[in-house]
Amino acid sequence: MTAQETRMRDLTRYALAAAARGWHVFPLAPHDKRPLPGFTAWETHATTDPALIHDMWTRGPFNIGIACGPSNLVVLDLDVPKPDEHPPAAWARPGVNDGSDVLAVLCEKAGQPLPLETFMVRTRRGGIHLYFTAPTDRDLRNTAGKLGWKIDTRARGGYVVAPGSTVTLPDGTGSYDVLHDPPPAPLPSWLADHLTTQPSVSSAGAVLNACGGDRAAGYALAALRGEIQRVLDAVPGTRNTMLNLAAFALGQLIAAGLLPRALAEACLLNAAEATGLDLREAFTTIRSGLDSGHRRPRRTAA
Repeated sequence: MTAQETRMRDLTRYALAAAARGWHVFPLAPHDKRPLPGFTAWETHATTDPALIHDMWTRGPFNIGIACGPSNLVVLDLDVPKPDEHPPAAWARPGVNDGSDVLAVLCEKAGQPLPLETFMVRTRRGGIHLYFTAPTDRDLRNTAGKLGWKIDTRARGGYVVAPGSTVTLPDGTGSYDVLHDPPPAPLPSWLADHLTTQPSVSSAGAVLNACGGDRAAGYALAALRGEIQRVLDAVPGTRNTMLNLAAFALGQLIAAGLLPRALAEACLLNAAEATGLDLREAFTTIRSGLDSGHRRPRRTAA
């Protein structure tokens, strides 16, 4: 048996093991985190059918994706910073070095224990994936940084790289390995509450309160709506560029004191998710665009 045949056999076993837990799997490109080229409707076609899994993973050494929505999962992605990354001011405190530390701080503030008695995976760069069953009383979707620095979540509309996969990318090479394998615990209700509350582009009241005046708030809200629509209307291949331009424009309003940054970030991220952009890349684009715009405040009529 060749090395590739051995690898394909092992990946098939991992995919079948995930499916046996009721998790819907689909193929990722070899040594990558992205879906196999051409496999665009991955959330629809992800499967638990052993025959389909055998058929797919005997075709190549494909990494494994788990579609969180069909699998009834919410996964906390506790990431580690890259060498040149440092905590933002809100998290710059002793002992906070990565997403796991941020989760510990959140638990301490909430008076809750660390939710570690659940299915747990070590990611390729040393981060942690915590798997939870999704609550039935609310519709949770992906988030990037909503809980805190270096914490993303994957839920309906998102996927995670499954155990057994190996990823080779410029920012790091490594495998995804199971650290703890009990059935996923229910998502703690206090975390679900944090993930449910988010600003909406239609919440004019939030803008009015934050901006302190009807005229300024009306201008800011109209600009916010327009920039969000720009992102939503972008055609494939231009969406990240449009997201950057929209973030730049809103950054100018933030610098002028016309718009709260948290609201702009949340609305842009929601729009990026709606267009299918990778949330982590979108979050980076949004932050960069807002920061660039902030350096060039927009002047408005008095």
